[in-house]
Amino acid sequence: MTDVAQERAASAADRASGDLRARLVTALVLAPIAIAVAFAGGWWWALLVTVTAIGLYVEWLTIVGATRSPWPAVAGAAALAAAGLAIAANRGGLAMVAIAVGLVGAMVGSAAPRLWVGGGLVYAALALFASILVRQDPQAGFTALIFVLLVVWGADIGGYFAGRGIGGPKLWPRVSPKKTWAGAVGGLAASLLIALVAAALGFGDTTTLLALAALLSVVSQLGDLFESAVKRNFGVKDSGHLIPGHGGLLDRLDGFVAAIVVAAVIGFVRGGAAGVGRGLLMW
Repeated sequence: MTDVAQERAASAADRASGDLRARLVTALVLAPIAIAVAFAGGWWWALLVTVTAIGLYVEWLTIVGATRSPWPAVAGAAALAAAGLAIAANRGGLAMVAIAVGLVGAMVGSAAPRLWVGGGLVYAALALFASILVRQDPQAGFTALIFVLLVVWGADIGGYFAGRGIGGPKLWPRVSPKKTWAGAVGGLAASLLIALVAAALGFGDTTTLLALAALLSVVSQLGDLFESAVKRNFGVKDSGHLIPGHGGLLDRLDGFVAAIVVAAVIGFVRGGAAGVGRGLLMW
C-alpha cells in the first residue's frame, strides 16, 4: 500500500471513529431524556412529540426546497401544534380537522411542488398521531412505546455494526450507498434479540413479540431507505445538523416514524383508540 493510500485509509478510520463517538455520546444523552419523558407521559410526552413533529416538517420543507416562502412552515407548524393539543385531550376529530386545514393552507401558500409540501405535513402528522396514541393507553402504553423504541434502536445499532464489520453487497446503492445486506440482517437479528429478552421478562408471548419485532425492524429499515430516497431525489446529504453524529431529526427518526405508524395501526385495529398499546403487544 502506498503512503497516500495509507493516509487515506487512516483518515477514513479516524472519521469513522469520530462518527461512532459522536453517535454514542448523542445516544447516551438523548435516549434517557426520551425514555424519561415517555415514562411521564400525558402532556409532557405530547409536548415533546409535537415539537419533534414540527421539527420533522420544517426539515422536510428544507429538503424539498420549500423555504422561499414562510407560509408553508407557519401553516403546517400551527396545524401540528393544534393537532398535538387536540389529540392529547382525546379530541381526535378536532386534530384531523386541524391537519386538514393546515394542509390546505400550506399547499396553497407554497411556491414549491405542492405535493411534496403536503406529503411532508402528512408524514409529520402521522408521526404525531401514532406516537401519542401508542403512549396514551393507560395500561400498556409505556411498555408498548418502549418496545417499539428498543426494536428501532436495535435495528439501527445492529445494522451499523454489522454493516461496518462485515460489509459485502450493497442493499440499494442508488439510494443509500453505505447500507449493506449484512447491515439489514444484523439489524433484524438485534431486534429479534430484544424481543426474546422482552418475552423472557414477561412482557408478552415469545412468538408474538418475535413476529412484531421482525415486522417493525423491516419497516424501520424501509423508513430509513424512504428518507434516503427523498434526500437523493433533491440532492441533499443530510436533513440537518441538529444531532451530532446523526444529522437532522429526519435522519435520526426516519425508522422510528415508519415503525410507530405501523405499530399504531396494528394496535388500533386490535385494541381500539383507547387500547392501542394493549392491542399491539397482544398481536
